[in-house]
Amino acid sequence: MITQRATLTPEPVVILENAFQDPYNNAVATARTCYSSQVIHSDDVSKDENTRARRDVIAQSIYKAGHHTTIQHATFQFVLDKVSRQVIWSFLHSHPFYNSEQVSQRYVEMKPENFTTPALQEENVPRYTQAIQELMDAYHELGRLLEPTVVQEFKRLFPVRNLEEKRWKSAIKKRCQEVARYVLPVATHAHLYHTISGLTLHRYHRLCRQFDVPMEQQLIVQKMVDAVNQFDPGFFKFIEDPLPLEDTLEYQLLQTFDENARCCWPKAFIREFDREMGTLSSRLIDYKANSETVLAQSVRSVMGVPRSVIPDDEAIDWVLNPSKNPYFSESLNLTSLSKLTRTLVHPHFTFKKKISHTADSQDQRHRMTPASRPVLIRQVLWDEPDYIVPILIQETPAALELFQAAMKRLWGHMNALVNAGESESNVSYLLPNAFPIRFEESGDLLNFHHKWTHRLCYTAQEEIWKTSQEEVLQVQKIFPRIGKYFGAPCWMRKEAGQTPFCPEGDRFCGVTVWKLPVEDYKRLI
Repeated sequence: MITQRATLTPEPVVILENAFQDPYNNAVATARTCYSSQVIHSDDVSKDENTRARRDVIAQSIYKAGHHTTIQHATFQFVLDKVSRQVIWSFLHSHPFYNSEQVSQRYVEMKPENFTTPALQEENVPRYTQAIQELMDAYHELGRLLEPTVVQEFKRLFPVRNLEEKRWKSAIKKRCQEVARYVLPVATHAHLYHTISGLTLHRYHRLCRQFDVPMEQQLIVQKMVDAVNQFDPGFFKFIEDPLPLEDTLEYQLLQTFDENARCCWPKAFIREFDREMGTLSSRLIDYKANSETVLAQSVRSVMGVPRSVIPDDEAIDWVLNPSKNPYFSESLNLTSLSKLTRTLVHPHFTFKKKISHTADSQDQRHRMTPASRPVLIRQVLWDEPDYIVPILIQETPAALELFQAAMKRLWGHMNALVNAGESESNVSYLLPNAFPIRFEESGDLLNFHHKWTHRLCYTAQEEIWKTSQEEVLQVQKIFPRIGKYFGAPCWMRKEAGQTPFCPEGDRFCGVTVWKLPVEDYKRLI
């Protein structure tokens, strides 16, 4: 007889930290305002029994009709604790309509007791726990092994610094942690502030049982809904039940596969995908062919001038040259509000990407360059290790040996658990941060410009820095009149005449990047 644990251990912690005042009454007040000669306030829809009855009729009617912007005004800020990195990547950060401030594995040391154990079969718990402990041990040992390489590189970059000073010792430790975290499992806990609208929370509730980790997703969302219900019992009066996993589109599609052949498809997919990637981590696979001419014309349209007044090259220069466009040297991102920089929405690019789970967790925070990320268990070969090796580990032989051995042991544990009948969803919590995510990502020049500028900085996470360099170089080759205006933030500030060129202060990378073309960017740490 198979005995399965009832829930996750420990359960996620959800606290409603801040909430929009009177959300239910406000939703109806906003609806009534659309058809009123004056603004309707929350008190106007709840002042007596008749107005409250009318309020409920209106609320139900507009909800059923799909007029959901009324419940988008209300905003809820949650504190989440003891949630896995997997649920954050797969669910909480997989869409554009949220804001989070999350503990960083780059800068905060992870503790061996802070991880999620899913609802495993009881006999599989010891192996799962052993795998977690081995990964945590490897994490700490990797940090130790990487330190000499990091110190040597620091000495090269900053020859006059006293590396015994507390601030530089701390900086070195953080560089080691940043790379050592690749061995950590995605079961590792995080804590964060997570802010969403009432509309997003309704959507969470309806689709919380989808892949990849439906039990954890449902627990978190139900606790969010319960907290809001306690704050305002009326807000979820007409909420819909969660869709069962079996009714989700992804599950239904999986059922159409031939079960005997299905087990072979991930391997065929991975080989096909990686063959098309070649040596790149991000490959440009589609774009609007007339991007430069359309961009130039859109600049003329904004200003209402003919081509004879502003030819194409000059139009592009006005909007992309940081010496002319002051918004690129602002700390705030103003480009979506400026009439001229909104012309950058017309060029559009699609990239095929292969980056680690930990790098993609940062990449997906660029919510305006969205991607179609996978049902993760459909990209795993449980009997064949598959992982990204950071450059710093590659350059440190002892660390590389330890890293590879840890990955081999981990895949042995995961394969044994799957063969013992454990669900792939549960086993996926053991996948390391180094596991590669294969997907497609699209966006317009407006938002890629923001992303590339910030992520070309040498302080950015190494993989997302590398993919940004690859993407910029490919765009430069096809659209040189657009591509010549890309560089790290310090290059933008230099071109704009802003000093100091580097905006990072003590975090200065030690390289005069503003003097380099993008093709010459190179870094170890």
